[in-house]
Amino acid sequence: MNSRAKENDLTASGSRCRRIGVLSAMVFALAAASAPAIAQKYPDKSIRLLLPFAPGGGTDVLARFMSAKLTENLGVSVVIENRGGAGGTLGTELAARSAPDGYTILFTSASFSFNPGLYTKLPFDPLKDFAPITLIAMVPHLLTVHPSMPVKNVKELVALARKRPGEIFYGSGGAGSSIHLAAVLFLDLAKVNMTHVPYKGGGPAMTGVLSGETQVIFPTMQSAMPLVKAGRLRPIAISTETRSPALPDVPTVAESGVPGYNATGWYAMFAPTGTPQAAIDRLHAEVVKILNVPETKQRLASEGAVAVGNTPAEFDKFVRFEISKWTKIIRDLKLKVD
Repeated sequence: MNSRAKENDLTASGSRCRRIGVLSAMVFALAAASAPAIAQKYPDKSIRLLLPFAPGGGTDVLARFMSAKLTENLGVSVVIENRGGAGGTLGTELAARSAPDGYTILFTSASFSFNPGLYTKLPFDPLKDFAPITLIAMVPHLLTVHPSMPVKNVKELVALARKRPGEIFYGSGGAGSSIHLAAVLFLDLAKVNMTHVPYKGGGPAMTGVLSGETQVIFPTMQSAMPLVKAGRLRPIAISTETRSPALPDVPTVAESGVPGYNATGWYAMFAPTGTPQAAIDRLHAEVVKILNVPETKQRLASEGAVAVGNTPAEFDKFVRFEISKWTKIIRDLKLKVD
């Protein structure tokens, strides 16, 4: 090749490199410019808050409170959509398959961390298919009985269950729900046998115990407190390691003779993976703002819940820990729902 040809090749190559460099710079500039634009525009239409549970349970109660506050703060409607079934997996799959545009958000509970251990194969990956937004609140479960039950504490309940094995019925929001897992862990550690009655959601499960169809239930404190205050349910123990300021006279399950027992419920928000970071950041900021309002903290505290509002990164670590912890517990108990 002569020197003139080499020179032409070098010139052409340099020109191509400059064009690529200019195009790359333009793409980067457009991406950088679009981020603030997305942040400023989002949201510009209604947001669907997808709940993988039936109406009436603890998740539903808190989600409706948060949706009303988010509607006020964001200036667009935040609409609740209940899609219950299969321990929360049906609604969770729907959320995972939704467009990652910030307009479908999953509002779920601790059952999110149970399902990887309960199901042989899930139709979604809880870690890969979702982007954490924030942990909204943590809440104890409350071991409660129908007022007609002749027991006022854990020792009396355990004694009665041993005297009448399988004759006492306990309700749950479905196999694998947080209410179910809290009860199963109790039965295992207390070495007693009761009969499980699964319902399609926490709301129907509460109706079951109130009607006397079941006698025992482990609801979250948030859903149980109004019924406890009205005398329609009798609380005999709390599921956490320490007592709750909301019910200071109710002992923990562990101090009542079942050492090692600890089951804490929680509520949180996730977005489908691929959702713009600007949308996640906006939702996180608004949720934290709501949780920092004194009235919100007081409301949650009165129901036994503790407001959290951690960062997406902190919440991601929490979820991974919960999945690992409960998968081990579930496998040790040899539980499966499929």
